[in-house]
Amino acid sequence: MASEDLFKKITAHAKEYGFIFPSSEIYDGLGAVYDYAQNGVELKNNIKNYWWDAMVKMNEEIVGLDSAIFMHPTVWKASGHLSAFNDPLIDNKDSKKRYRADVLIEDFRAKIEAKIDKEITKAKKRFGDSFDEEQFRATNQRVLANQKKIDELNKRFVAALESNDLEELKQIILDYDITDPVSGSRNWTDVRQFNLMFETKLGSVSEGANSIYLRPETAQGIFVNYLNVQKTGRMKLPFGIAQIGKAFRNEIVARQFIFRMREFEQMEMQFFVKPGEEMKWYEHWKETRIKWHKALGLGDEKYRFHDHDKLAHYANAAADIEFQFPFGFKELEGIHSRTDFDLSSHEKESGKKIRYYDNEAGESYVPYVVETSIGLDRMFLAVLSAAYSEETIKKDDGSTDSRVVLRIPPQLAPVKAAVLPLVRKDGLPEKAREIMNSLKFDFNCQYDEKDSIGKRYRRHDAIGTPFCLTIDHQTLEDNTVTLRYRDSMKQDRVPVDRLSEIIDGLVNFKNLLKKL
Repeated sequence: MASEDLFKKITAHAKEYGFIFPSSEIYDGLGAVYDYAQNGVELKNNIKNYWWDAMVKMNEEIVGLDSAIFMHPTVWKASGHLSAFNDPLIDNKDSKKRYRADVLIEDFRAKIEAKIDKEITKAKKRFGDSFDEEQFRATNQRVLANQKKIDELNKRFVAALESNDLEELKQIILDYDITDPVSGSRNWTDVRQFNLMFETKLGSVSEGANSIYLRPETAQGIFVNYLNVQKTGRMKLPFGIAQIGKAFRNEIVARQFIFRMREFEQMEMQFFVKPGEEMKWYEHWKETRIKWHKALGLGDEKYRFHDHDKLAHYANAAADIEFQFPFGFKELEGIHSRTDFDLSSHEKESGKKIRYYDNEAGESYVPYVVETSIGLDRMFLAVLSAAYSEETIKKDDGSTDSRVVLRIPPQLAPVKAAVLPLVRKDGLPEKAREIMNSLKFDFNCQYDEKDSIGKRYRRHDAIGTPFCLTIDHQTLEDNTVTLRYRDSMKQDRVPVDRLSEIIDGLVNFKNLLKKL
């Protein structure tokens, strides 16, 4: 299935089965803003719980925080957001569409990289086990030509970003014949900067109101609370502060469903370390975070690291964990060594000492910070994209059927078990309710008695329910039920008093956390 078609199907499926709705849809919606529906909010909360438990529960030196969305406006002056939080935008005069110039260039580069990958894939099939990828990359003329093109592009691109040279960004787009993805046109405007922060007013009357901003990131709420947490928690370096919260960016080119939105949620952890030890912890958190992702079993080949071409003004090292979405490899999580930029900036602007006294060294200093930052909405989309599957099923009579199944990791699944009376009579609904009431204290279960049992199975396959429990007439005789597994569709006859143990064995977060 073509990637574009797959992504459209995933987007449609998310709405049809109660995962994500367009915001304010009865009023024709609001661009790049979405609501999480009944199944979506459960999946989202489960992702949060997995991240929080892995960060806070499993690490004694990491504690949590929930800072306010509204912050003093000087916070954003100190952080550099007022002066430097901009995107380079370019318009196409023919299609009237607006794009980020850097993203256009990155997407073009990705197309060249895809050509190299295609050549390597073909060669692997041709040469089999004897294939030497390193030698192939070093000798194949088409690969070498494309790699040279990438290297030349990167050199110009990085230099333009580092010098904030908007004219050069446009020239790169022109020189490489980068076209409008919609119209194919090359008729571009100049590149210009656009600040992404939402401004609002705080005050009782408009004349005396102060300008404040909806936070564009959650990290600053951690930095301004560093001293409070360190002192009240008697924290010793190294230690971390974790937070899950909303952030807001006025994305002009928001696109790709929930991948890039104007209102989104971040899961961030800032790890405070002694200066000089930041690179050791930077490598530690790169390894730790990729392990967290791979433990979900979405496919190790779907992840890769990408070192930043241009470092942010506060960083001395930065890498992204990229995930293979239907529209290509894109950033899922960032790991950054932020040096002492943030705490030093807030110390300067506030006039208050933000230091750590090191008893062993007998000195005080501003700690360095290593950050891990993951977009919760992007993580949701990664899980949904990897889980979506269309299958053809061969029936006992030789005919075929089809199903759409979400192979969501069981721990993250919105509904853990569906309780299904075979028919709506003969005491089966009452027995099903009894089983439902015994399980719902431990698991999010759903009772369903409408339609044939086959249709109900399909409905729960489509929302990713790991178990379906069918209560039939035999249940009334021997207190057993038919337990159906989502992925294999295998059915077992099991005693009711073992259901909790069997379900817990698959859906407990402990199974994921032990892999870490």
